[in-house]
Amino acid sequence: MNHAYFPRILPTKLEPLVDLVLDLRWTWSHTGDTLWQYMDPDIWEQTQNPWLVLQSISHDRLNALCSDKRFLDQLELLLAERENYHTPPDWFTGKHADCELCKVAYFSMEYGLGEALPLYAGGLGILAGDHLKAASDLGVPIVALGLFYQRGYFRQLVDDTGWQH
Repeated sequence: MNHAYFPRILPTKLEPLVDLVLDLRWTWSHTGDTLWQYMDPDIWEQTQNPWLVLQSISHDRLNALCSDKRFLDQLELLLAERENYHTPPDWFTGKHADCELCKVAYFSMEYGLGEALPLYAGGLGILAGDHLKAASDLGVPIVALGLFYQRGYFRQLVDDTGWQH
């Protein structure tokens, strides 16, 4: 996986964590929760977000994890599970092996993948997120395109004259 999107340098032994954190499957598959909690219980308790754990954890803790056999064994199990999840055959490949479809673009203003990612405001975002989760589980080649709000979902106001701001 391309780690260019991850702004922090990790010890070599822990670089596979980037693959786990950039795979948003953690928002609906909670098998890795104990790993992230073990890394830093306080940050995990506050955020439930592996990206933030990996960004915020101390260098000393990262170095300690490099020699923690329990942690490294659990990391290997999660990486193997991830590899198995992403390895065909899946439903789409099995049913549509001859399909030349490369990707389906799914446009939505918001995606409700999980509470740790405030990219949604309500029901339609939750529905869009559920579509993505189901497509992923079925192996449907889908790409989500939407808006990224720098400070969570936007705020709107309607003034006295009825104009939206």
